[in-house]
Amino acid sequence: MSAQLSRTLASAVGEFAHPLRGTHEDYDPLLALVGDARFILLGEASHGTHEFYSARAEISKRLIRERGVSAVAVEADWPDAYRVNRYVRADSADADAEQSLAGFRRFPQWMWRNADVLDFVGWLRAHNESRAEGDKVGFYGIDLYSLHASMEAVIRYLREVDPDAARRAARRYGCFDRYGPEPQQYGYAARLGLTPTCEAEVVEQLLELQKSAAAYAQRGRNLSPDAQFFAEQNARLVRNAERYYRAMFDSRVNSWNMRDRHMADTIDALIDYLGNTQRTAKVVVWAHNSHLGDARATEMGSAGELNVGQLVRQRHGDDAVLIGFTTHRGTVTAADDWDEPARRKTVRPALGESYEALFHQTGRSNFYLPLASDHDALSDLSQPRLERAIGVIYRPESERQSHYFQADLPAQFDAVLHYDVTRAVEPLERTPHWHPGEPEEPPETYPTAL
Repeated sequence: MSAQLSRTLASAVGEFAHPLRGTHEDYDPLLALVGDARFILLGEASHGTHEFYSARAEISKRLIRERGVSAVAVEADWPDAYRVNRYVRADSADADAEQSLAGFRRFPQWMWRNADVLDFVGWLRAHNESRAEGDKVGFYGIDLYSLHASMEAVIRYLREVDPDAARRAARRYGCFDRYGPEPQQYGYAARLGLTPTCEAEVVEQLLELQKSAAAYAQRGRNLSPDAQFFAEQNARLVRNAERYYRAMFDSRVNSWNMRDRHMADTIDALIDYLGNTQRTAKVVVWAHNSHLGDARATEMGSAGELNVGQLVRQRHGDDAVLIGFTTHRGTVTAADDWDEPARRKTVRPALGESYEALFHQTGRSNFYLPLASDHDALSDLSQPRLERAIGVIYRPESERQSHYFQADLPAQFDAVLHYDVTRAVEPLERTPHWHPGEPEEPPETYPTAL
C-alpha cells in the first residue's frame, strides 16, 4: 500500500474510531456490540501490558454487572485459577486476594500475579459478597500445563469421597513418577519409544471418575458445590496434557492445536456446567490475541493451526464476540527466554507495514474500532498486514522474525482496542531485573528492512 493510501486509511480509521478517554462511557459501543452474546473473548497483544489487563478488567466488570456474565475464564492452569475461584466465592481459607494468587508459582508468574489481576480479584470477591450462591461469578483456568497439580487434585478429591478409588488413581498416575516433576521428560521418552505411554491409565481414570459422578456428588455434600466438576476437569486435563506433552516432540502445529482444542472444550464444559445452575450462562475469556483471534484470518491458519477464537466462532456463531488489543510502543514485562527472570523492556515502535503503525498514524492515543463495518473508507483494512504478538518472551533484536505475522484484522476480530503508548504490567514480586524506572533502549541490531 502506498504512503498516500496508508494516510487516507489512517484518516478514515481516526474518524470512525471511538476515543477512549478513561470514562465509564468508553466501553458503551463495545457493550452494544456484545449484546446478549454468551462468549466474549478479550485478547491481548502481550502477556505483560498494564493497559490490556486493566481494560479487560473494566470491560469484564461491566459485562458482569450489565450483561450477566457468569464466569471469567483465563489462559491459566485449572488448579491455580480454581484456588482464586474459591476465594472470590468466599469458599477458601485464603486471607486476601494476594494469597489466593499464590498458586501461580510456575513461569511466568507475573502473567497472573500482577497488580491489575490482584485488583480485579479483590473487586470480584466484593461483588460476590452480596450475591446468592447461584449468582456468584467464578474465575477459572482453561490451560493444560498443570499435569502434576491436576493429578494431585483428583486424588485429593477422591480421598474425600472414595478412598479406595483414590488409591486406584494414585497407582494409575504413578505411571509418571519415574520422570520427575517435568512432564516434558515424559513426553520426550514416550515420543521416542523409550518407555510405554501412560495414555491407558489416564483415560481409565477419567472414565471411572465420570461413571461414579452421581455417587460421588452424594458423598461429597460437605465439599464445595462444584467439587465434582472441578475433579472431572482435572482428570480431563491430565488426559489431554498426557497427549500434549507427547505431541510437543512431534509437531508444533499438532501440539498447538491440541492445546487450543483443550481450552475451547474447557470453555464449553464450563458453560454447560454453569447452565445447569443459572438461567443463561455467559463467559468472558482472557487470553492472548493469538489464541482468541480467528486463526483462519492469519498465517497461523495457513500453516494448519487453529485456535480458540476459530473454534468458538465455528461452534457458536453470532453468540461469540472476539475483541483484539494492539499497541504501537511503550514498555512490557517479559523475559529474554523461557524460565528466565521478568524484565521491564522497551517495546519498539511498530513496523511501518503493520496494523499498529497504521493506528498510530491516526493521531489518536487510544480508541475502540468496530471491524464488522460496511464503511467503504475502511474496506482496505481487510488487506493483510503485519500484526505484532509479544508473549512471555520479547526479543526486540529480532522483532520482525520473532513477533510479527500476517493477518486480516477485520476477519480475525469483531473489534479492536488500540492503546498507542502502553506500560509494563507490575509483577507482585519485583526481582532485581524488573525496576519501575525507564528501561534502557535495546541496541539497534535487528534488520529493520525485513
